[in-house]
Order: sequence, then structure tokens, then C-alpha cells
Amino acid sequence: MAINELVYAVGDLMYMTFELLEAGGNMPNVLFIVIGSILIAAWILQMLKHQKEGA
Repeated sequence: MAINELVYAVGDLMYMTFELLEAGGNMPNVLFIVIGSILIAAWILQMLKHQKEGA
């Protein structure tokens, strides 16, 4: 297997990945925002809990 074939295989994989994102429309953006918001809220709640304990 030549390095050229490997580079083209990786490029094709990336292209297919972005085609899937494009087919999803705005849904991947909404999904990332929702997951990020949930994680940030959980992190803030954890920090408040530690602050109350005096840690």
C-alpha cells in the first residue's frame, strides 16, 4: 500500500463525514449546542456544590 493510497483513503473518509453533516442540515449544530449546554450546567452545579462544602 503506497502512502498515496492512504492519503486518498483518509481524504475520502473525511469527505463522506462532511457529506453526512451536510445531509443533517442544522440538526448537528443544535445537538452540539444542547449537549454543550447540559455539560456546562452540570459543571456549574458541581462548582456550586463544592463552594458550599468549603472545598
